Amino acid sequence: MHEHLDALEKRMQQLQHAMRQALAHHDNDQVNALRQELRRTQNAWDALFSPAEEPPPAHRAPEAPAAAGNVERQLGVPTAREQVRQALTLLTVPAAPKLLSQVHQAFFFHPLNTARLATLRRDEERSFRATPDRRSFYICPALACDRLSPVRALLALSTWPLEQRLVGPLTARVNFLTSALRLADAAEQLPGGTWPLPVQQLLLYYNRNIPGCPDTRGQVDLDALREAAAAELAIHADDDADTRAEASRRALTTLDATDQIFGAPLHDAKRQRRIS
Repeated sequence: MHEHLDALEKRMQQLQHAMRQALAHHDNDQVNALRQELRRTQNAWDALFSPAEEPPPAHRAPEAPAAAGNVERQLGVPTAREQVRQALTLLTVPAAPKLLSQVHQAFFFHPLNTARLATLRRDEERSFRATPDRRSFYICPALACDRLSPVRALLALSTWPLEQRLVGPLTARVNFLTSALRLADAAEQLPGGTWPLPVQQLLLYYNRNIPGCPDTRGQVDLDALREAAAAELAIHADDDADTRAEASRRALTTLDATDQIFGAPLHDAKRQRRIS
């Protein structure tokens, strides 16, 4: 009970902050949408905070104990699976749960519970193995170029080309720089001249970790960030692409359709390393 109340109270604070931002940008449509969600969240909080109105436990309907667990569904909040898809689609590169959560909070206004993601990935693989291609997309792991095995805590989309899901020695840096470019473009498309705090924090993190970005004392120059990221990306991109292209060719000839998405089993991964 308390964890659901905490989550709802935190969400109400986020919505109030977002409403202030939208109002400052004169975005009336966004204000109205956020106001409606705030009302739904307040109603859900009231329902959880009114135990005196509930029937006694002996007469409670069977569905009542599960009501708190369905709060997100009642509010129309995207599932964790959909939240991961949204964040990955924005980034276009495999990403760790922490980054996915930060991106979704910043650009989609909903917190992503990263504790669910390990279970989510296992459920996705079980679903695919039981009925392949039943879903339009699957959350899957990135694959290591050397062993073609799953990379721990890096998630991707099954709809991406295989090369896009592979990770070599330079890929982490290439993906970091690619993410910087994508987030800079996304921030530029936000209404108004200021960004919500989560967006500012993300951009500052990238600004601090890319050589050539100016120290702007808490503000990010998007053009300078893009220029610095593109300059370093040009140094690594070709070598990284060659490594992933070679690994992709090897995967397509040695792995079945399922393992091309979810990775080679451990014993096959060791064999792949010997062959390569």
